[in-house]
Amino acid sequence: MKVLQIIPQLETGGAERTTIEIAQALTAAGHEALVASEGGAMEADLTAVGGELVRLPVATKNPLTALQNASALKRVIQDRGIDIVHARSRAPAWSALKAARDTGAKFVTTYHGTYNARSGLKRRYNSVMTKGDRVIANSEFIRDHIVAEHGLNPDAITVIPRGVDVNRFADSDSLRQRARDLKADWSLPDDRFIAILPARLTRWKGQIVAIEALARIKSDSAVVPVLILVGGDQGRVNYREELELLIGKHGLENDVWLAGHCDDMPAAFALADVALNPSTDPEAFGRTAAEASAAGLPVIVANHGGAREVVVSGETGWRARPGDAGSLADALTAVMSLTEAQRAAIGQAGRARILQRFTVEALQANTLRVYRELLE
Repeated sequence: MKVLQIIPQLETGGAERTTIEIAQALTAAGHEALVASEGGAMEADLTAVGGELVRLPVATKNPLTALQNASALKRVIQDRGIDIVHARSRAPAWSALKAARDTGAKFVTTYHGTYNARSGLKRRYNSVMTKGDRVIANSEFIRDHIVAEHGLNPDAITVIPRGVDVNRFADSDSLRQRARDLKADWSLPDDRFIAILPARLTRWKGQIVAIEALARIKSDSAVVPVLILVGGDQGRVNYREELELLIGKHGLENDVWLAGHCDDMPAAFALADVALNPSTDPEAFGRTAAEASAAGLPVIVANHGGAREVVVSGETGWRARPGDAGSLADALTAVMSLTEAQRAAIGQAGRARILQRFTVEALQANTLRVYRELLE
């Protein structure tokens, strides 16, 4: 097979990582993997797995440039004998759709997010992601969103969840040492329960809810966990300052760590006792919840979106009411009341669930199966 994936840029992100993972699966199976994109930090990753970058300005929303991109993509499809065009974002999908229809190539789309529409025009713009010969949703939540938003028959949608590289999070002597080193770098205490919230600092990721939950626990109990907010502000200086003011307001300066970006999330998870994913808006999938489970941690998620598909409440973690600091505090208190062995058992049940349903290998195999079925 010769497959051309299309994505605006190859910077860090879930859709970008999935693009690389599918390119890897294609080349490993003897197929050809091309990616039309403006490029970015992950170009080297694409090259490393045997993929090829076709550099085009496909991030544009300019209609004239989009039309020019369609012509350029059409030439690539014809010159390289492309069988399947797989679009992963709305703006380039319109160019890809025209190029695929003009050449007879099969057209696949993956609906990666909710793409909320506030007008009929925006909904029409979003609808390109439902025009594939096969439409892929990255969670059951996104499948249901597509049905509600666009009226597509659920049977026309293939659910292929995002995958986790479970080997990265497997316990080992090396991982435990890296966790000890990271704990020392962050100056974390040795004798306190540690909750980790891995997400960039942006309001909808729920850092405020987590801080408010910690304040409630502190007002009711002498035992207060450490909360580590792991993630950069990406220029959102005002929001970071707001968090710092909230921490000071509740007297949590010795209880909340703003750790910034971390390049070694397996080590970060290994030093924690529980992971939090209290997003106030529904996650399309819930990657950080899945990665925390793969690391063997109990996970508390907001009870909406794709994250609720990752966590089975009472078995692999807990689900708290979205945006409700009291509900999150109750769940966190419940985790803290367990013995270390009980928490470990819940964490291992979570890892087993990830191994069963949410691996990179499953994502790759299921996507290639969609490609083969189309060509057959």
